[in-house]
Amino acid sequence: MTTLTIPVAKDIITDGYQALKAALKKKFGSESDLVDAIEKLEKKPDSEGRKSTLQEEIENAKVNDDPEIVKLARDLLNQLKEQPGGQDIINQTQTNTVSGVNVGGDFEFKPVQEGKKS
Repeated sequence: MTTLTIPVAKDIITDGYQALKAALKKKFGSESDLVDAIEKLEKKPDSEGRKSTLQEEIENAKVNDDPEIVKLARDLLNQLKEQPGGQDIINQTQTNTVSGVNVGGDFEFKPVQEGKKS
C-alpha cells in the first residue's frame, strides 16, 4: 500500500464508523444509554469495563435486529479487514469483548483461551 492510499483508507474507515454511529443516534437517540456507552468507550478504548457496558447496551437495544445498522457494521468490518493487520485487530477485539453472541446470523464469536502449549 502506498503512502497516498493510507490516508484515503483511514478516511473510508472513519466515514464508515461515523455513518454507523449516526445511524445509532438516529435510531436510539443521542442521549441513549447505547450512544453514551459508545462515547465513553471512545474516551477510554482500552477499558474492559466500558467494552462490557457497550456490549450490554448493544444487547439491551437489540441492535442486531436492525438490518440497516447490521449492514453498516458489516461494511465497516469489511473495510477494516482490507487494511494491513485489520483482520488481526478484529479477531483480537472479538476475543476480548464478545462471547457466544451471534451478530446478524453471519458471525459467531467465541472466546479464544490461550494458555500453556503442550
